[in-house]
Amino acid sequence: MAQTHTAHSGANTAPTGTSHLQKSLIGLLLAAAMIYAGIVGYMYLNQQSLLYKPDGDLPEPASVGLADVDILSLPMSDGTVLTAWSAPPAIDGAPSVLFLHGQSGNLGDRADRLREILNSGYGLLAPSYRGFPGSEGEPSEQALISDAVQLFDKLAGEGNGVVLHGQSLGTGIAAAVAAQRPNAELLVLEAPFTATVDVAAERYPFLPVSVLMKDQFTTRDLIEHITVPTLIFHGTDDETIPLHHGEALAELSETAHLYVIPNGRHNDLWSHGLWDAVQKNLPQN
Repeated sequence: MAQTHTAHSGANTAPTGTSHLQKSLIGLLLAAAMIYAGIVGYMYLNQQSLLYKPDGDLPEPASVGLADVDILSLPMSDGTVLTAWSAPPAIDGAPSVLFLHGQSGNLGDRADRLREILNSGYGLLAPSYRGFPGSEGEPSEQALISDAVQLFDKLAGEGNGVVLHGQSLGTGIAAAVAAQRPNAELLVLEAPFTATVDVAAERYPFLPVSVLMKDQFTTRDLIEHITVPTLIFHGTDDETIPLHHGEALAELSETAHLYVIPNGRHNDLWSHGLWDAVQKNLPQN
């Protein structure tokens, strides 16, 4: 009798090595997706603390060489009380400077700038932002702009011409005020950005910052509508906001004059003659 042999085929059996490789790849992709989601979630939840960095205690003005400066407690329209440093013009007819500081520290860190303003005979109103030392509340784009508009109106209502001076983060606030208050005498943008969201996109190109970021301060969308005479100061060696931001704003504006400071960094433009240039461009000069 002939013997019958049964053939065993491996056609339906996946190679064990291939199966393990696929599982490993899927595991790696899942792990990467979880890590990326964690990064995105962290940045979203902590974005305000990354943009606004108050620090230290607000000193007495006299302790930082500003003996003639008064400390004001100013309630805003929503009841939030801000602390501001204030002094009237020492020269009749001189404007007052609404000084809007950068993202970190406190007013005391800007004492040298404020002293130059006062030594020139101009008045001063320098608020400490919401959530910064001396002031109540929490910072946000909408709130900071609203506060600055109210402070502008306070100065203008006292009969002073008003110079809007924004430093870094403050440039976004100052530009927004100038767009709403064309009666300002001068807008000064010290180391500005086209938008905070643009800076963030350059620093974190792997994140969808345009979707995640709440406070975008899009100065690029405002600058072409600003009729106030505008001075833009930017250093070639700015390590925080690259020069191309200031150049782009100047290109978009019909009223802006760009001062490119050779070797200037983010925080040393005053030592390169910024304030002298501002004084030369004030209307009464």
